[in-house]
Amino acid sequence: MATDACCNVQDSAAETPLVCDLDAISASDRPRYKELRKMLAASAAGKRELPDGIAVQIATARMTLAQLAEWISFERKCCPFFELRIDVAPKSGPVWVSLTGRPGVKEFLAHAF
Repeated sequence: MATDACCNVQDSAAETPLVCDLDAISASDRPRYKELRKMLAASAAGKRELPDGIAVQIATARMTLAQLAEWISFERKCCPFFELRIDVAPKSGPVWVSLTGRPGVKEFLAHAF
């Protein structure tokens, strides 16, 4: 199983590992996934802490909603413990992607982001 070194954190409550499984993304799709991860990092315009995770504001001039949705489609494969949500404000307002989940996810995200 391929894992991302930044993404190994133990959930202290249940001792269940929160681990990204990059093998869940096909080898042929991994370059695109990595490209989208870089794009997400470059498009982050803000970040806010949530009780059970984080929300990242996306500069849509750098990453379109379609590209963000494509990243989410990959992320749910390798990190199925995330709850992922895109919030789009009206009238070209801000776009936020939220990564939340069960106990331990917030600490996991502190290491990954």
